[in-house]
Amino acid sequence: MGDAGENLAAAALKKQGYKILERNYTTPLGEIDLIARHEGDLVFIEVKTRRSDKFQDPRDAVTPAKQARLQRLADYYLQRKRLGEVEIRFDVVGITWEEDQPRVNIIPAAF
Repeated sequence: MGDAGENLAAAALKKQGYKILERNYTTPLGEIDLIARHEGDLVFIEVKTRRSDKFQDPRDAVTPAKQARLQRLADYYLQRKRLGEVEIRFDVVGITWEEDQPRVNIIPAAF
């Protein structure tokens, strides 16, 4: 379900003008689901997919600990790619399946 969610997220983001640069970027510290450019920002994107929102909204799964880890991963990416000073932000894409139909919610600058 994770791969399907990331595919849906990438397609929805592209429709909103995001240019996907990396998918499943793996580092020794962990993985970043998607990295994109949007409106001049370098965007690190966490995708959360759930079968329903009955128990938890997908956005709620991005805890403060997860946010800190994503910030470390972004720092690693910036250093590795030698990007220097660039405007970055962290978006979350929540995907919830309702009656076999996905609902995609893009949250810019989620944290």
